Amino acid sequence: MDRVYRTQRHVYDISRKYYLLGRDGLIADLAPPPGGAVLEIGCGTGRNLVAAAKAWPDARFFGVDISEAMLETARAAIRKAGLSDRVVVVAADACDFAAAELFGRSTFDRIFISYALSMIPDWQGALVAAARHVAPGGRLEVVDFGQQEGLPPLWRRALFGWLAQFHVAPRADLGPLMAGLAKETGGAGYCRSLYRGYALRCGLARS
Repeated sequence: MDRVYRTQRHVYDISRKYYLLGRDGLIADLAPPPGGAVLEIGCGTGRNLVAAAKAWPDARFFGVDISEAMLETARAAIRKAGLSDRVVVVAADACDFAAAELFGRSTFDRIFISYALSMIPDWQGALVAAARHVAPGGRLEVVDFGQQEGLPPLWRRALFGWLAQFHVAPRADLGPLMAGLAKETGGAGYCRSLYRGYALRCGLARS
């Protein structure tokens, strides 16, 4: 991942601004409790963490990403925004990370994953690991590419072909897996299509 993003990280946010749809809506809906903790898995350049920390000033924010190159950009963005006292990012595998060792806490009031599952080979493992770290009464929120079901077939073929060049694969089984995880954790799950299937927004809430 460092090889892929060592140069891309400098233009990542600008180049993704117009097609990673649904990220800001997810951030606006986080609503962590006062003094709560929020974790982003696959935090990349830190763009979402900075936006979320500004939107929810009473919470603390944490991020993990497997790419140290991306985290260099994230740390610079966090410092520039004056948020180093509230936002911490570390290098870790989304499928296997020890939050207690990394952050001094094992659960979080909100966990979110934005357009990262489509890039993680073992995305099911990453989702299971995320659900395991949701605190009682907390939520896991995910937004990623949908199956384009409401858009022309030619659009779907072109988009999926283009994404494949960057090792990105929209996850057709995301909805069923989230529903299964919600049942296992004794919570409630949901999935809804955004922008005629361009994106998918899923979540689970632990009881």
